Amino acid sequence: MKRRTAREKALQALFQMDMNEMEPLEAIDNVLEDEGQDEYLESLVVGVNEHKEEIDKMIQEHLQHWKMERLARVDRNILRIALYELLYKKEDVPHNVVLNEAVEISKRFGDDKSSKFVNGVLSKLLGTLHSRD
Repeated sequence: MKRRTAREKALQALFQMDMNEMEPLEAIDNVLEDEGQDEYLESLVVGVNEHKEEIDKMIQEHLQHWKMERLARVDRNILRIALYELLYKKEDVPHNVVLNEAVEISKRFGDDKSSKFVNGVLSKLLGTLHSRD
């Protein structure tokens, strides 16, 4: 499976987990339908789930006039996946690729304003991450 597809499926799985309080592997099975397992997809969903508290805290620190709970579920989960990749897959995926992928996925799955919003928040997060390195 291509990484873009893995990211899109991860978004769908995380969305299901938000809506139905299901476990990561069950959500992954739901979105895969008849496709075979994918290691990258599983690492994204399980990784975001394991580090959700830390990821959400970092995202919240970069939101202006917004609370995590008020974000659209799609936007919130796109940000979670991207930040997980920026923090835990940084040797594997360049920052600019993570940012581009998140914006493109938000254009496909979000509303008209999602891509600008996701780009803005992730750009701020990248600035913070670069200053920590």
